[in-house]
Amino acid sequence: EDSVSYTRSLYTFSIMSAASAMLPPKAKEVETDEASRIHRIRITLTSLNVENLEKVCADLKRGAVEKKLRVAGPVRLPTKKLKVTTRKSPCGEGTNTWDKFEMRIHKRLIDLHSPSEIVKQITAISIAPGVEVEVTIADS
Repeated sequence: EDSVSYTRSLYTFSIMSAASAMLPPKAKEVETDEASRIHRIRITLTSLNVENLEKVCADLKRGAVEKKLRVAGPVRLPTKKLKVTTRKSPCGEGTNTWDKFEMRIHKRLIDLHSPSEIVKQITAISIAPGVEVEVTIADS
């Protein structure tokens, strides 16, 4: 009975060691699958200058179309207008004259369906000053 249990434990040990020896290649395969897996990627662009924003959007879309990716956008979101009204006179005397200041924040969305590696290549373009880029990756 002792010899039977010893051979069973030896047999299970050899199976376990063979299984553990096979794990690293599987892990590498998973990593390559993860990198080449298609993600739903949302690029959010924000700027105060519309011309720079539209230029960056056009460059991103052109790069995505050249790589033959599914592209949606740019979607133009409503412009946020931040307004401040203040008196011109520093002391408060005199005619009631007012200054009105306004800051407009423009926002665009671009949706891509691609692997994350290709998005890194696309977003490596030169981005105009004053344009903020936010990349969000979601599983599709």
